[in-house]
Amino acid sequence: MASFSPTVRHRRLLQELRQLRTAAGLKQEEVADHLNWSTSRMTKVEGGTLRISVNDVRAMLQLYGLREGAGYEALVQLAKQAKERGWWHAYSDVIPQWFQVYVGLEAEASSLRNYEPELVHGLFQTEDYARAIYRAARVTDAPDEIERHVSLRMARQDVITRSEHPMNFWAIVNEAALRRRVGGTRVMKEQLQRLADISVQPNVTIQVLPYAIGAHAAMLGSFAILSFSEGASEVAYLEYVTGSLYLEKAEEIRAYTLAYDHLRASALDPRDSIDMITKLAKEDL
Repeated sequence: MASFSPTVRHRRLLQELRQLRTAAGLKQEEVADHLNWSTSRMTKVEGGTLRISVNDVRAMLQLYGLREGAGYEALVQLAKQAKERGWWHAYSDVIPQWFQVYVGLEAEASSLRNYEPELVHGLFQTEDYARAIYRAARVTDAPDEIERHVSLRMARQDVITRSEHPMNFWAIVNEAALRRRVGGTRVMKEQLQRLADISVQPNVTIQVLPYAIGAHAAMLGSFAILSFSEGASEVAYLEYVTGSLYLEKAEEIRAYTLAYDHLRASALDPRDSIDMITKLAKEDL
């Protein structure tokens, strides 16, 4: 599965357009007036909640003083790529738009740092574990919808197992997630073994945050930090039942990076973490 993500292309395009507008000394209101847009539409475009056409991008580039040439054509090409559909669009019948955005970011992230307090991260889940999670959390979904969710989750795992440019994934998991018997004894043992097996991959690091550590830097819940290799800004991601938050401001990224650094320092080192996971897999759960 290709790592190409129109979601990341779109965010990069918006970043470039904002920088060009600022360099040209133009305010959003002035650009909106020139393009016969409302100020509200301009705000939504730069905020990423409203897509724009390639012709709109051309008009903006001309307004910002970028003439035709290599830089101009590169941004036009970026705009064209941003209009394409990602592989996950095939699952749009079961995943909301806010989560499609995350899957798009995840598909092209060069690295992911994540903390999970309650469950094993989706990129590590076995089918049976994922199925048990969805059956418990999505009580109104029909069985075929549950299977579509599981299929999407398995497809997403390509980002860490693909042969070319796999994502570097540093995962910190709370001990509670390892001891919570999701799906029964067999399912949980298989899930723990899956964690132990995948930890040998050079692009995967797993740490366990033990009960004994007491209070820690992520007491308020799970979060992820995604980084990209092609100039796109880092994103901190927080998820709740009906939506998600995408944080990109420098001070927000610093705060979550600091929290993650504290978690890494508090957690067991990777070798001791895998020893603990392997031991739990052999115990009577």
